[in-house]
Parts: sequence; structure tokens; C-alpha cells
Amino acid sequence: MDQQSPLSDDALNAAADAFERQRPRLFGIAYRVLGSVSEAEDVVQDVWVRWQGADRSAVLDEGAFLARITTRLAINVARSARVRREAYVGPWLPEPVDTGVDPQVGAERGEALELAVLLVLERLNPVERAAYVLREAFDYAYDEIAGMLELSQANTRQIVSRARKRLSAERREPVDTAQHRRLLDAFVAAAREGDVAALESVLSADVVAYADGNGMRGVARRELVGPARVARVTAFAHKFFPGAEYGVVEANGQPSLLLVEDGAAVALVSATVGPYGIDGLYWVLAPEKLRAYERSARRVTDRP
Repeated sequence: MDQQSPLSDDALNAAADAFERQRPRLFGIAYRVLGSVSEAEDVVQDVWVRWQGADRSAVLDEGAFLARITTRLAINVARSARVRREAYVGPWLPEPVDTGVDPQVGAERGEALELAVLLVLERLNPVERAAYVLREAFDYAYDEIAGMLELSQANTRQIVSRARKRLSAERREPVDTAQHRRLLDAFVAAAREGDVAALESVLSADVVAYADGNGMRGVARRELVGPARVARVTAFAHKFFPGAEYGVVEANGQPSLLLVEDGAAVALVSATVGPYGIDGLYWVLAPEKLRAYERSARRVTDRP
């Protein structure tokens, strides 16, 4: 759209008010497509800059307009991020986001928000990921999604259908929230004490653990499989972080374990739970990702 002349104070305030109403949704879209708090924040900031310069008098639906810009920018960032992540040392996990402080991040359907789901989405190409997110997490109509992605409706439906099938093939049916919390609490108690036997008792026979340390010394660079091995390595955290405090927080819409040492997060662990116990553990240890998690908790109070 054509660029406007410099904004008056009133016009800038009106633009800012309109943008702030949409910001939670814009961050939610970008975050789900990118799996990164920092990259999503950068996208939203870029959208704000473009919104200031847009001819807003020609915009009929500000929410749709801003969502379209956000989606296109997020796809572009995702394409370049894929190349960067090929050089990542060890398993790459999404950056966790604090949904306890800012529940609006997951206030739509909560779909495509859990770390395990974001990790599966990462295996889709950026356009497939965006189409799935817009449909399943934000309930956009197919014609709206087609317009955002510059595709036909028929193609959009096919893309979303393929993405659904891919996710359903790799996801397990979740247990109820109470069972999830009960198992996580038992896991936290056992991990705090370094109790290998107690840890094994809450893990399923086919449990898989991923540790994202981006090359940190002492952090496994391959996924770990099986309750005995996962329990032993988890118990080692008791010695790896001897002074850490263990607590349960809400990350990505799920209760998660947070380890804090000297006032700073040193690990965040998300768990997926099946009928036979915890079947997936996702250890985020990379300092830059933990700082992004801590920053996400401040996004509400830091907003202009």
C-alpha cells in the first residue's frame, strides 16, 4: 500500500490502539509458525512498522490485514530459520513461552501451542505450517487463509488436510489434565531427589527425551529412549544443577518443570503424557531460549 506522510499524534495513537488490540493474536500466529519467542517478537515489531506506514484508510478489516502481513513475514523468517537450524548442535526444540503470565497467547483454541506439537509442526514446510495454524488454532475460513497465502481455496484445503494427517500420525491422544499434573508432580518430586527408581515408575516403556543445549557441555546430543536411560539422565540433573530450585510453571499451555538457580532459569522441562505414563520429555537448556522464556513473562507489562 502507499506510504502515508508523517503521522500526527492523534493518528499515531489511533494506529497504536488498533495494533494493540490485535497484538496477542499476531504474536500467537508468528510464534506458532516459528516456534521462537524472539523471532515472533521481531515479526510483530516489523508488522507494527509496516502498519504505521500503511494507508489505513483503505483497510476494511484491520485484523485480517495485520494477520496477513504477520503470516507472510513469519513464513519468510521460517524459510531462513530452517537453514540456520540445520547447523544446530543436538536436538532443536521450540522456545517455550510463559502462558501463565500471558494466557492470551493460547487464548484461541490452544492448538499448535504445546512444545511437542510445535516440534512436529517444524517438520512441515512453512506454508503448510502457516495454513494449519491459521485454520486449527485461529479458525480462519479457508477463503481467508487462501488470500493470506496467495493460494486457491482447493489447494489450501489440501494443505491443511495433509498437515492434519501428519500431526495425527505423530501425536498421541492426551490424557486428562488432572492425570497430566499428577504424573508431572511425581516426576518433579523424583527429579528433585535424583530418585532413579521413582522416575522410572512414572515413565512409559517407550518414553523419549530430547535435550536442547545447542552444544552445551554435558547435554545429550541425541534423543534418549527407554525409561531406564531417561531416568538415569534425569536424575543426573540433581548433580548437574545442585543448587537449583524445582517448581511447576505453565509453559505453552501445559504445566512444566522449571529449574531456577541464583534467580535465573537453568532448565525448563515439558512432558507429554499417555495412558501408560510420561512418554515424552522436552528439556530446554540453551540459555538464549530460557532468556526468551523469561522475557515472554514480561511481555504483558512491557507493552507500550
